[in-house]
Amino acid sequence: MSPQEMSELSGRRILLGVTGGIAAYKSAELIRGLRRAGAEVRVVMTEAAAQFITPMTLQALSGWPVRQDLFDREHEAAMGHIELARWADLVLVAPATADFLARLAAGMADDLLTALCLAAETRICVAPAMNQGMWRNPATEANVAVLKQRGIESWGPAEGDQACGETGPGRMLEPEELIRRVANLYPGTVLRGVRVLLTAGPTREPLDPVRYLTNRSSGKMGYALAGAFRDQGARVVLVSGPVHLSSPPGIEVTRVETALEMQAAVMDRVEMCDIFVACAAVADYRPLEAAPHKIKKDAQSMEIGMTRNPDILAGVAGLPKPPFCVGFAAETQRPEAYAEQKRITKGVDMIAANLVGAAEGGFEKDENSLTVLWEGGRVVLPMSEKRRLAEALVEQIAKQYEKTDTAENS
Repeated sequence: MSPQEMSELSGRRILLGVTGGIAAYKSAELIRGLRRAGAEVRVVMTEAAAQFITPMTLQALSGWPVRQDLFDREHEAAMGHIELARWADLVLVAPATADFLARLAAGMADDLLTALCLAAETRICVAPAMNQGMWRNPATEANVAVLKQRGIESWGPAEGDQACGETGPGRMLEPEELIRRVANLYPGTVLRGVRVLLTAGPTREPLDPVRYLTNRSSGKMGYALAGAFRDQGARVVLVSGPVHLSSPPGIEVTRVETALEMQAAVMDRVEMCDIFVACAAVADYRPLEAAPHKIKKDAQSMEIGMTRNPDILAGVAGLPKPPFCVGFAAETQRPEAYAEQKRITKGVDMIAANLVGAAEGGFEKDENSLTVLWEGGRVVLPMSEKRRLAEALVEQIAKQYEKTDTAENS
């Protein structure tokens, strides 16, 4: 294992699933290698896996109790399988038997490992291990194809001699190769240790106890950015408005509702960050006063007095020693022109402009495109899935931040 791989896995949280195949003995060396590389490993075994290797062995190697039972009273009183699914940066099932692949493709959740895979919102990879005939069977081929469509990666199998005496595809990849592939999932090191404060989602401004003013932001772009920064080695704090998204693993999340609450949360933390990214769609105005009781529809019309909310991005950029500031400009027309004006007026280092209200991309969509601007430069990031777009944007932010940081320290 290279020093680079060891560095890139430092602090990563790997949930290793072990299913019932002869290759389960390789899981011991896989755990040892992942931990040597700096990863934290927790293990979930199926009932069949315990026929091939003991839980005590894997517990000793991982340093954590091995989980086996979906109905474990000690852990499931607090929905432990959901907690495990949220804890992991990666779920790696090695070995993954034909039976497990079939049940995963069917969406079953009748044991702990399939249940947490179904609940997981992080990346899932499987390392198949089975007889060559089982691997070549059309049923297995179809199951692997279904999993691929759902974004679950299949690593291997390798070809060679098998325990049954046959030869062909079906051997689990060696632990060293699996560790290399895990390391390749986390190529970023340029932001290792950099502190990022990021806002995401909408804000809600109350009119009365049951109504509020808000916007169409889903928070998907901001949450994708938080994950992309984390994968580049940054320490991320996410201040989130109300969204229907789960907290990204490995990220500190503070949930707020109003623009004033978001401003307070940001200003409490801004001195401890190196990069500030204002991705949230903060309401520009709020009602002067929220009614104490539900407003009745007694009149034909109603006037609502509004007052301007604080500009969080401008406030951070205007600090005596501001962090590297990145803003967003969501526009329905001329996004680049308005974004450049916003960048100059607010004094931010970079700004990402996107067109909203169009047929493609923007609010409430899974895809988007961005035009990123900075002093003397621009780059267009074409329409793509928001997770991929976030990775590309973080790469651009890292480049400009590195230049600024180098200039300030030279």
